Amino acid sequence: QVQLVESGGGLVQPGGSLRLSCAASGSFFSIGVMGWYRQTPGKQRELVADIDRAGNRNFADSVKGRFTISRDTAKNTVYLQMNSLKPDDTAVYYCNVVGADYGLERFASWGQGTQVTVSS
Repeated sequence: QVQLVESGGGLVQPGGSLRLSCAASGSFFSIGVMGWYRQTPGKQRELVADIDRAGNRNFADSVKGRFTISRDTAKNTVYLQMNSLKPDDTAVYYCNVVGADYGLERFASWGQGTQVTVSS
């Protein structure tokens, strides 16, 4: 069982910054890819950014150059630094973690979501 605890959402003005954190805890053998997705009402959840154990990163085109993603492997924590925020970035942001349990079975877990609102 893996628990994900997210923090860092909130209200920010256009052009501002926020940093999201997601810490994984529980019983698991390893964590592979850690990432962030976002969703707005009536739309599908979309990948914002992810990072694997080797540090390879993927970003949605809409956030390239503005968002960065990093992880602290020892703390099983992933961070999303969001700069130059735009109203279109308003969404519920979800942490996602893919890993393996002690039976080497793959799992994928989601956080509870944190609201990010960009508005003046």
